[in-house]
Amino acid sequence: YRHVAPSADNGHVRPWARFLLTVALVTHGYALNDMLFGAGGLSFGMADALSLTLWLTVLIYFVESFFARLEGLLTLAMPAAAVCAFLPAVLPGHYYNDILNSWAFRAHFIIAMLAYGTATLAALHALMMALAERHLHHAHLSPGMTGLPPLLTLENLLFRLIGTAFVLLTLTVGSGVLFSEEVFGKPLELNHKTVFTIASWLLFGVLLIGRRAWGWRGRTAQRWSLAGFVCLLLAYVGTRFVLEVLLHRG
Repeated sequence: YRHVAPSADNGHVRPWARFLLTVALVTHGYALNDMLFGAGGLSFGMADALSLTLWLTVLIYFVESFFARLEGLLTLAMPAAAVCAFLPAVLPGHYYNDILNSWAFRAHFIIAMLAYGTATLAALHALMMALAERHLHHAHLSPGMTGLPPLLTLENLLFRLIGTAFVLLTLTVGSGVLFSEEVFGKPLELNHKTVFTIASWLLFGVLLIGRRAWGWRGRTAQRWSLAGFVCLLLAYVGTRFVLEVLLHRG
């Protein structure tokens, strides 16, 4: 990732840089697949989740950069993605055996992680927008902020991220209801993870309705985005943090 940079003369990513970034994304994605599913089971932990989230971040910004000038966002995201690409090798996750025999579980897991990664990106994007607005109100932009696209472009991208997260969360909840008994041997339980996931889905849904019906934007959109992310954080990362870090269990 570190060799890919925006062109200095026109602010757009040069063709050779796009090629290198494509190679980096494919390599990172292949490594993630091998680390998660390569041993016949599932190896997953906090480092894997972080690596997947940063890979998804760069992928989304890369695709969006064909339609808007997002080189400043790529410049911010690529160093973090490069570091996180190696985290699963340093901090391997817990190994779960004999659960990938079910195609339903594999599909549910991939969709759920994509939903979580997209929601995480939306939250980080909302925080970055809030920081950019604060700098603009004080008539001062730090060097890291000068390369960002206009706030309207950032806001449009935020709602595309929220819309994508909402669709993926819908598929996550739906696949969990349909395949829970096949995958886990019992119907879907209404535990804290399910409750917080549904709460996040509802928050994102209300925000999208508010955007279309009442023109919600700016700080309102940012707050609702962060609220939805916090619910997912409590549903997923909270559980993994307690098990892996505090209790030293998988």
